[in-house]
Amino acid sequence: MIRATSICKSYGSLAVLQGVDLSVGQGEVVSIVGASGAGKTTLLQILGTLDRADSGRVEIDGEDVSRLSDSRLAEFRNRKIGFVFQFHNLLPEFTALENVCLPALIRGLSMREAEAAAMPILEFLGVAARAAHKPAELSGGEQQRMAVARALVNRPAVVLADEPSGNLDSSHADELHRLFFALREQYNQTFIIVTHNTELAAMADRTITIKDGKIV
Repeated sequence: MIRATSICKSYGSLAVLQGVDLSVGQGEVVSIVGASGAGKTTLLQILGTLDRADSGRVEIDGEDVSRLSDSRLAEFRNRKIGFVFQFHNLLPEFTALENVCLPALIRGLSMREAEAAAMPILEFLGVAARAAHKPAELSGGEQQRMAVARALVNRPAVVLADEPSGNLDSSHADELHRLFFALREQYNQTFIIVTHNTELAAMADRTITIKDGKIV
């Protein structure tokens, strides 16, 4: 599903990634661990097409995204990749359902079509009853589940998560971790998760360690 070859990335004189090679299969759950500043988030952003490598190649679902223009890359990202971050980034003026529908609306679906795509996911995640509530009316765990639903609404092939449970207490973090694997079983999606949480990392099919910009 994902193949990264010889990925290098520097910011000024700071070399963050130094020739990273990575291959992830469809339906695989992979965790990426390492010390702060090792290059984990930079790698995730490049795999997610949010940033471009200085050199190297990234293929996702058979498409060489390194060659796509910015506009085609944005369209590809919207269709193929879902993102879950440490902070849910829900827009406070919209309801939870409206937040979840946003990627589908950007894709070109009508509101009715977007809601039809979103509601089964909210039901699967156990938060359908909270769909009409604003983010401020939701618990931290509910907000993060809404963020997961937003990442899934377009049924992406790949879900990338950056410290997804870092802002949750241990109980809600454990729920979220188990949810990722339930989603994999339900939708056969590929998950790459950057985390400092050793329990989550140990649950993954494979754990990759980055040190000083290289996989070790």
